[in-house]
Amino acid sequence: MTEQTADLYRMAIDGHVCPYGLKSKDLLERMGYSVREHNLRTRAEVDAFKAKHRVVTTPQTFIDGARVGGFSDLQTHFGRSPGAAKDSVTYQPIISIFTICAAMAMAVSWTKFGDPLTVRAFQWFIAISMCVLAIQKLQDLDAFSNQFITYDLIGMRWIRYAYIYPFAEAVAGVLMLAGALIWIAAPVALVIGAVGAASVIKAVYIDKRDLRCACVGGNSNVPLGVISLTENVMMVAMALWMASEQFV
Repeated sequence: MTEQTADLYRMAIDGHVCPYGLKSKDLLERMGYSVREHNLRTRAEVDAFKAKHRVVTTPQTFIDGARVGGFSDLQTHFGRSPGAAKDSVTYQPIISIFTICAAMAMAVSWTKFGDPLTVRAFQWFIAISMCVLAIQKLQDLDAFSNQFITYDLIGMRWIRYAYIYPFAEAVAGVLMLAGALIWIAAPVALVIGAVGAASVIKAVYIDKRDLRCACVGGNSNVPLGVISLTENVMMVAMALWMASEQFV
């Protein structure tokens, strides 16, 4: 049986290796192809290749002398779905965060109580989620604030609140995780959670606005809606729950 062969032209300039070139090579090899690599090692070589084949990007794959195209074209050629476009609406970031936070909370509960499904595990899940979501926002405060102030009821009127919010969320989450200074953590979580929930309800369900949620940081493509509302409701519930345990 004749071995299938593909020609791959990819950028390999000093200081820059194209990730899609490496991914194309990996996909071809997994599909049983022997890959003949043609590395374009200078900008002049890259420009000459693009001009010759009338393409605007590299890498480019050729099979049996016919050009297949770039990495996404190669995926389509082999019947695989290309990744979602960068501006596509997605719930993946928030689902990933909540899933890992839940696993962490259950792991700690298992270690401490020998049971992953405890009341304390649920409290830890909310507290850990608050901390992780705060980290997402703190990576780029300006980007977060740009999205946040388009719908938050306080942030729209007092811009500095957008810069305070992630720190407040982080402090409340850490204190709730520790079970310490609940007289600080509970009111903070209650305020930011209640205002957040009211903001989502007004923006999405009353004003019918199509917005992106800043809950996982700036430039997010997570839709503002039920998951954002759930995050805020969990904070309110956690605040009331821990306050009742502490003071009642």
